[in-house]
Amino acid sequence: MAQTVISVSTRGQGLYEFTREVEAFVRKAGVETGLLTVFVRHTSCSLLIQENADPDVRRDLDQFFRRLVPPSDDPAMGWIVHTLEGPDDMPAHIKAALTQVSIGIPVMAGRPALGTWQGLYLFEHRDRPHRREIVLHLGS
Repeated sequence: MAQTVISVSTRGQGLYEFTREVEAFVRKAGVETGLLTVFVRHTSCSLLIQENADPDVRRDLDQFFRRLVPPSDDPAMGWIVHTLEGPDDMPAHIKAALTQVSIGIPVMAGRPALGTWQGLYLFEHRDRPHRREIVLHLGS
């Protein structure tokens, strides 16, 4: 068993890849076969496994979620009560609820068993920059 916490600094809403950090952790742990759990310790961002070849995929996903859940000061979001932390906060919680904060990934031959075009992303849902903590746990 191995465990660590990594940090991802964000510059606002969008997808931030951290696949290399995860691969380095698995390599250093020396586990050939196991299950890697990736968990983000925040309620206004989430995790995704997504294509990492074409940046248009990340831009389109980001735009889709911005349209799906606009800021709370948008007239369509007048029903939102939690507004104390700004117009991006409650929408960020909704986006995190629609996605995931934990991902399980098999480890095979000492590597995360991701597909050829798959990468791990922190999906930041807040407008301001943040430093996000992600817990990596590898069990054999």
